[in-house]
Amino acid sequence: MRRDQQIALLDGVPAFAEHLHVGRPNIGDRAKFLALVGDLLDRRWLTNDGPLVKELERRIADLADVKHCVAMCNATVALEIAIRALELRGEVIVPSYTFVATAHALQRQEITPVFADIDPRTHTIDPGAIERLITPRTTGVIGVHVWGRPCDTAAIEAIADRRGLRVMYDAAHALGCSHRGRMIGGFGACEVFSFHATKFLNSFEGGAVVTSDDALAVKLRLMRNFGFAGYDRVIYLGTNGKMTEICAAMGLTSLDAIDELVGVNRRNYDAYRAELWGLPGISLIGYDHAERHNYQYVVVEVDPDVAALSRDELVLVLHADNVLARKYFWPGCHRMEPYRSLQPNAGLLLPHTERVAPRVLLLPTGQAITPEIVGTVCGIIRSALARAAAVRQVLAERGASERPGAAMPDP
Repeated sequence: MRRDQQIALLDGVPAFAEHLHVGRPNIGDRAKFLALVGDLLDRRWLTNDGPLVKELERRIADLADVKHCVAMCNATVALEIAIRALELRGEVIVPSYTFVATAHALQRQEITPVFADIDPRTHTIDPGAIERLITPRTTGVIGVHVWGRPCDTAAIEAIADRRGLRVMYDAAHALGCSHRGRMIGGFGACEVFSFHATKFLNSFEGGAVVTSDDALAVKLRLMRNFGFAGYDRVIYLGTNGKMTEICAAMGLTSLDAIDELVGVNRRNYDAYRAELWGLPGISLIGYDHAERHNYQYVVVEVDPDVAALSRDELVLVLHADNVLARKYFWPGCHRMEPYRSLQPNAGLLLPHTERVAPRVLLLPTGQAITPEIVGTVCGIIRSALARAAAVRQVLAERGASERPGAAMPDP
């Protein structure tokens, strides 16, 4: 019999003295990292395509089973460079249910992001919605592998081939994941990984574009380094998108720990699944265990028609106990600026996005979380649902000023 868990919102004492973050960075072997840092300082080669960046690129390309990895200073710059390298323009179809950087990478280049609806089962872009949004101005599609679960790449690429569109993928969540027996990284013209501090594999800040297209890889390398093709020879329009050596050192340290990180994430995911099983209106998204996954995200959907409390009410309960659960991709890019003003009616074509966004709740995982912590977090959720009337009364008394949502999600 599970014991009742006190909850701070009603009982006054937080379950955790320190904040539990959804995206607290995973740290590999500190001694290995510091040894790499010592080496790079001895070499005095701190940036500009150094040996650690080259090693990281080689190992990421091997992991993703592609010919080329072009490391970048962050994934947003990687998206922008990939979009320009593919010569996208006019309109590009993207899901609204994604981190806003996916849309910003287009808008900043005066390309209109056209927001497509999602499949409510997978939270990834709906190929049928893509087909309906194509116009004479459409030049491409950016799919997003949300939670590391892959888009329907076959359907997307069949539509693109038929309609003459370029396809790339935002794979920020999906390093180390596979789709139909192939590693994510090799779909479309290219894919973009994120190595941000909150991601499965972190390099402090960083990202990469991966591809098996030789000509595209040459173009990407030119564009990340001001267009230099030699010491004093600039042949292309570019920017400064280079990754530093110290970031590559962190990335290599993370890569060395990848099996451990997957194991920790899988252990925590399984613990959440066991603890939350059977709670009315609370469902944990699943992963296809026939494929490889990084299990970086513990994603709960709260059905407001069945659960005793709404997603937003549960967020307030958890925050009171210092569990900083997050409302990822809320409220959808189409409800953020500048898109809310530029495309005020976009939501009319996004019924599934509008339905899913208010339900999704992310819970803490990673190396900082243990099965015991998972048990306490889930105990808070169970107790809050069991005492829903009292929770609602306290929230009503405190008023709307405490409602979460002002802070952006960890990207």
